[in-house]
Amino acid sequence: MALYEYSAFDALGKKQHGVVEALSQKAAGRKLRDEGLFPTKLTTTGNPVGTTAQRIFFRRVSAAQMGVATRQLATMLAAGMPLAEALMMVAEQQTQGSLGAVLTRVRDDVLQGSALHSALQAHPKIFPPLYTSMVQVGETSGTLDKVLLQLAEFTDEQARFNSQFKAALTYPILMFLVGSGVLLFLMTFVVPKITRMLEDLEQALPLPTLLLMSFSQFLATYWWLLLLLVVAIFWAGQRFSLTAGGRLWLDRKKYSVPLLGPLALQNATARFARTTATLLSSGVPLLTALEIVQNLLGNNYLQQALEVVREKVTEGAGLSTPLYEAGVFPAMLSQMTAVGERSGELEGMLFKIAEMYEHQVQTRLNGLMALLEPLMILLMGTVVGFIVLAILLPIFQASQGIG
Repeated sequence: MALYEYSAFDALGKKQHGVVEALSQKAAGRKLRDEGLFPTKLTTTGNPVGTTAQRIFFRRVSAAQMGVATRQLATMLAAGMPLAEALMMVAEQQTQGSLGAVLTRVRDDVLQGSALHSALQAHPKIFPPLYTSMVQVGETSGTLDKVLLQLAEFTDEQARFNSQFKAALTYPILMFLVGSGVLLFLMTFVVPKITRMLEDLEQALPLPTLLLMSFSQFLATYWWLLLLLVVAIFWAGQRFSLTAGGRLWLDRKKYSVPLLGPLALQNATARFARTTATLLSSGVPLLTALEIVQNLLGNNYLQQALEVVREKVTEGAGLSTPLYEAGVFPAMLSQMTAVGERSGELEGMLFKIAEMYEHQVQTRLNGLMALLEPLMILLMGTVVGFIVLAILLPIFQASQGIG
C-alpha cells in the first residue's frame, strides 16, 4: 500500500487536505468519495507504507510538535467535537514531519471501528506505551479530553526540560570541536612549516621546541593510524554494547562517571517520578505504570532494578520500600515516596520529587557549564601558549647569538 496526498471538498464545500492510504490512486479516490470527500488533487508521496524509508520518515516527530497536537485534540474533544473530525482537523494543522500522515491513518482506523488507543498502538515510533496506555484509560473512564490535556502538559514539560539540557551542552561541545579542529590544523599544517625554518638555524633547539616538533611529525606521519585506532575503539565499543552483559555494564558505569554520573542519575530519577505520577494521576494502576516506565527509561541497569521493584510490589509491598532496597535511585526518592504513601498523595509527591530533581539537574548543569567554559578556555590557552613558546624560544636564542 502507498500514501497519497489529496486536496478535496467535503459535502459542505469546505476544502480539505490530508493523506490517505490505498493500494492505488483509483482506490484512494474511491476511499475519499466513500468518506464524503470529492478529490480535486491526488498525488503519491512516493513512499510505500511499511518500508524502511517510511518507518524512518515516521520517526521525525518532535516532542514539542506532539505536545501541541495533543493539546489541540484535547481542546476540540472538550468542546464536543467528534473524535474522527477532531483527528482530521489536527492532522491538517501539521505542516512539518509525518505527524499529519500518521494522524490521518489513525482517523481512518477510528472510522473503521477501532478504538483510539488501538489505532495509536499501530504507530509505536510515534506514540510510546505511556501515550497509548493513558489514552486507553481516558477512553475507558470517559475522560479522554482530560487525559489528553495531561499528556500535553507532560509532553511539553519533557520537551522544555530536554531543550534546556541540550542548550546547556551545546556551547561547550561546539567550543571543544572547534578548538580541537584549530589545534589539529596548527599541528599538521602550520607547525611543520615553521619547524623546518627553525631547523635551518643550525643551533641546539630547546626542549619545548623538540617536543612540539616530535608531536607534530608524529601527527603528520601517523594520522591515519590514529584515525584507524579511533574507528577500531568505536567499533569494539559498539560490538560490546550489543551484548547483554556489555550493555548492562555500560549502563551501570554511566552513573559512576565523576560529575556527569550523578547528574545523569538525577535526570533518570526525575523522569521516573514524573512519568509514574502522570500515569497514576490518569488512573493507570501502579503495576502497569511501573511496567511502562521500566520500558521507557532506556537503561538496562535501571530496568533490571525496576523489574525487582515491580515483583515486590506484585507480592504486596508498597513502592517506597522496594525502591530503597534496590539501592539504585537516590535515597530521597524512597523517603519522599513513603511520605506520599502514608498521606495517600503518592501522585502529588512524585510530581514534587520530579520538580525537585529537575531543578537540581538544571542548577548543577548550569554550575558545571559555568565551570567548564573557563576550564576549556584555560586548557586551549595553555596549549596555544606552549606552541607559541616552543616557536619563539629558538628565535630569541638566535637573536641573542647574533647580538
